[in-house]
Amino acid sequence: MSHRRLVASATILAAGISLIPGLANAADSTPGKVQGVSTPDLDSAIEAKTSKFTSPADRSVKVPAAGKNKAAGTLAASDANPNLGVALAAATYQAKSLRLDMEVTSAVTPVLVDINWGDGSTDQTNTNGSNSLNSEHVYGEVGTYTVKVTVTDTVNNTSSENSVTVTTQGSDFTPYNPTRLLDTRNASKRVAPYTSARVKVGGFDTIPAGVTAVALNVTVTNTNSGGHVTAFASGTTRPTTSNLNYEPGQTVPNLAIVPVGADGYVELYNGGWESVDLIADVTGYFTQSAGSGYTAISPDRFVDTRIGLGTGKGQVGGYKAFSTVIAGTRGVPSNAKAVALNVTVTNPRSDGHLTVFPVGQPQPNVSNLNFTTGQTVANSVIVPIGVDGRIVIRNGGWNPADVIVDVVGYYSPDSVSAYLPFDPERVKDTRETKPLPGRYYSALGLGDGYPHTTGFVLNTTVTNTKGAGFLAVAPDPNTIADYKNGTNVEVPIPTSSNLNFTANKTVPNLVQAGRGNTGVIDFFNWSDANIDLIVDIFGIYMDN
Repeated sequence: MSHRRLVASATILAAGISLIPGLANAADSTPGKVQGVSTPDLDSAIEAKTSKFTSPADRSVKVPAAGKNKAAGTLAASDANPNLGVALAAATYQAKSLRLDMEVTSAVTPVLVDINWGDGSTDQTNTNGSNSLNSEHVYGEVGTYTVKVTVTDTVNNTSSENSVTVTTQGSDFTPYNPTRLLDTRNASKRVAPYTSARVKVGGFDTIPAGVTAVALNVTVTNTNSGGHVTAFASGTTRPTTSNLNYEPGQTVPNLAIVPVGADGYVELYNGGWESVDLIADVTGYFTQSAGSGYTAISPDRFVDTRIGLGTGKGQVGGYKAFSTVIAGTRGVPSNAKAVALNVTVTNPRSDGHLTVFPVGQPQPNVSNLNFTTGQTVANSVIVPIGVDGRIVIRNGGWNPADVIVDVVGYYSPDSVSAYLPFDPERVKDTRETKPLPGRYYSALGLGDGYPHTTGFVLNTTVTNTKGAGFLAVAPDPNTIADYKNGTNVEVPIPTSSNLNFTANKTVPNLVQAGRGNTGVIDFFNWSDANIDLIVDIFGIYMDN
């Protein structure tokens, strides 16, 4: 089911771009250039998410044909087509697509084939005698459906039917009031080096069994050495990618959208030399049943306390909170159930943390990002939307801090894109080639050849930094072909930042990037010095 081709990487210079003021750690207006353009091959990852369902021909059941003058459920003993039947083999792929193979068994006579897809839609085709047929269908919503195929001998007016139950591959999102699932500090059981903490997700409280993935904010703290944390599904092979990196004495959070194991657990692996404490907070989960789909938007700044955008102008006081409207404004519909954000704290006057939660709910005992005095730090957040379409941001530090909130997408019942998680895959690592220079960007054709992708769940990591700056991730108006042909146009300057860094630091952050119009995503190094950039992909949103 390959739907794209592998495009060789290229190195092409693009038109200069300048940096707008107002971003956290704003850089100067030195033009940006593209260092390289490449298209990762995601075929195997996408095609691995395929399930097969069968119902052999001997499960076919004879039924009276429509209009036949006989009692319901009875058949004539002299049925002229006694072997009439159909074998079904179905495969679900991508998010909501189905391929159905039908092996019709019949005497040599015209046969009408009726397909009921189980969602209220039908198809019809004709054949003659025994034959192999196939058809494809895209469901409007994820879920489990019973497909029924009826074959009718139109000459002898007799029918047989068979059915197969299928489940689509994609998953919809259900928001969950921010809740702490794990805190090894309370359990007095630190996570030893090169071991995992197990976190129960499926079956916890009202979270159902059969969860496919979970939105989990993972925090490492009380670190005595450097290392990393990898989140992965219980019962699966631990991937070689990481979700967050830490140094001695650091407290580092990062949002992860993690596949959940068949037993309902997620594992958090400590890849450091010494024991650490781990904290995990849930804000939502994905299942293969109808819920809220995802809509990606171009990153849009909703809050900036430095200029009074989305709230009053001025820093948020210590232990103070403010609410801001998300749903029903600026393109986010009023029925949105949750929102995907990038939240940044800057100019904090003391250590602390931020907590984001829905209006109308008690303040949860969770944190979304942690900061130290004077630090600028960002983290991705997925949070349910509360009453009146509002969310709350609370400063858990002793002293004031500035807060910036960028909206990157939302979850709603009307959103058509479902999530397709797959095994993490590294799609960019400049340590294996050459660093990304300051004022340069790298372009990845993640959606090239995949027209039905609408967004990408990525973990971006910046390391080997030579100075201060930030990484901005945004859709590119150019296609891969534009870059190859030299017809690329000037790339718009980004209006938001995704992670901030200083010299000699390793900083990760989850990014939910929309595909834009071309499926090409740019990663901008807004600093004056080289960085190494690592990009891992954990899944995609698709509308078919």
